[in-house]
Amino acid sequence: MNDVILRLKRVGGQVEGLVRMIEREEECAQIITQFQAAKAALDNTFSLVLHRNLTECMSNDDSKSVERILKLISKQ
Repeated sequence: MNDVILRLKRVGGQVEGLVRMIEREEECAQIITQFQAAKAALDNTFSLVLHRNLTECMSNDDSKSVERILKLISKQ
């Protein structure tokens, strides 16, 4: 999970950068590009965590956990 933590810290840095860009009223296109990069990084990290958890639950034949995960995903 260390790689997930590092990814999340990177996303946190991107968000902090976004705040600074907005505070400095930088060009809209640059802000949107940075938003997209942060969102993609967060989406990729989410997919990684989801994949790992589902794989673990399935290998342990933990159908209740799989059901809970699927319910969480369907709410999005």
